[in-house]
Amino acid sequence: MSTQPSTPRSPSYTAFGLKAEAEPLAPGLHIVATPIGNLRDISFRALATLAAADAVLAEDTRTSKTLLAHYGISTPLLPYHEHNAALMRPKVLAKLREGGRLALISDAGTPLVSDPGYKLVADVVAEGLAVTGIPGPSAVLAALVLAGLPTDRFFFEGFLPPKAAARRGRLTELAAIPGTLVFFESPRRLAEMLGDAAAVLGARPAAVARELTKYYENVRRGSLAELASHYDSEEEARGEIVVIIGPPGAEELAPAGDVIDERLRAALADVSLKEAVAQVAAQTGQPRRKIYARALELTREEP
Repeated sequence: MSTQPSTPRSPSYTAFGLKAEAEPLAPGLHIVATPIGNLRDISFRALATLAAADAVLAEDTRTSKTLLAHYGISTPLLPYHEHNAALMRPKVLAKLREGGRLALISDAGTPLVSDPGYKLVADVVAEGLAVTGIPGPSAVLAALVLAGLPTDRFFFEGFLPPKAAARRGRLTELAAIPGTLVFFESPRRLAEMLGDAAAVLGARPAAVARELTKYYENVRRGSLAELASHYDSEEEARGEIVVIIGPPGAEELAPAGDVIDERLRAALADVSLKEAVAQVAAQTGQPRRKIYARALELTREEP
């Protein structure tokens, strides 16, 4: 993997009309967050890292070229994406073993969040080589803080399956998570996804955040059914989309009595009453005394 430009370059960047020299960079892999839309949402540390690196590993070099050119950075760009990762990883690791200084970026936002790079970082760590994170923009966090929904606990799912049956199945699996749910979605599937979410999750509050940090940024809030109706009747939504869905209410988290009975009967067929109670209490999160009382009732009902 060659990272040497044909002509000498200056490890510098330009911001606010001023040129700044980048300090030497420590050897290792540097994970750099980049803007999700507004080019001004980048830190001086990120710019200095990109300028001083031997090369920048980019998901799409065409997209990243615009960012580097905007800040006068001439560091070579090398493609690193899901289609060439298996071929590139050994070359990247070899360069890092030699003391190389490489930066990893995605098309937008924080790398590794619904982007390639996890296996590379895992391999770098396994070899005892240095990994440094330069934090910054994230569409997940930007949408979460704008949604007006609980932020103390959240679960990032990424993209749901494109087919309706699989999508509803996955939503059913996510229904009991006691936290706010965060999804990415494509414009053409947004209305269908919201409709499926309303059918599976019920009348939960939600928000759809589009084009975050860009000129046409928009956040629409409402129930899942209201949002599904809006995007079904409007023209197709455009741009990058994040869907935030509020956590389940207490009534959703408590398993129905027939669910508890079903699990108790299955457990009692194989283990003692005491073990069955312990298993079902752990599975459902319900108090052991409640499960024990119901188990006794079931055993009395048996012929």
